[in-house]
Amino acid sequence: MSSIDIPLFPLPVVLFPGGRLPLRIFEPRYLDMVRECSAKDGFFGVCLVNNQEETNRPATHLRVGTTAKITDFSTLDDGLLGIVARGEHRFIIQSTRMRDNGLLMAEVNLLDEAVFVETPDEYSVLSLIAGRMMEHLGENYPSFQPADLQDATWLGYRLSELLPLENAERQSLLQLSDPLQRLQVLLELLPRFQESGES
Repeated sequence: MSSIDIPLFPLPVVLFPGGRLPLRIFEPRYLDMVRECSAKDGFFGVCLVNNQEETNRPATHLRVGTTAKITDFSTLDDGLLGIVARGEHRFIIQSTRMRDNGLLMAEVNLLDEAVFVETPDEYSVLSLIAGRMMEHLGENYPSFQPADLQDATWLGYRLSELLPLENAERQSLLQLSDPLQRLQVLLELLPRFQESGES
């Protein structure tokens, strides 16, 4: 487990390794962050804000998140900077500090990922669902190969981000270190989506 120092971008989303995150950047502290990441070919950390709705209290964030690498820039219709970032590695925050410009910095430990774990037959329905999703969303995953559907880690991450889950559920799935445990949770959630599709 290696330790790195990165800027944090708390957001009301959960980013998974391999996931795609488009963002509009307008606050000066995050414009600075984008400039620094681009100049150093570096990362920033995305972590879930957990009390954004409580306006009378400062927002806090969860300790487990995902590093993000900027893959594309654009100028949006409203003139703001648009970026697309790709999720890379899960991390756990050890300590944070605030820069003068308001940018939150964190010392994080990168979490180890499981080496390739083949998707067992009992989760084949999950591979089927993810395969159908890739038929419609494949342009967002340019490195996708059909063999990825047999990679339990890749499969769990894609379904965790693409199925209509609550952020708290996504966060729980992100924090699991066992890819087969993640698939089991997703399998148990499937009846919910089938029922909502039939009603």
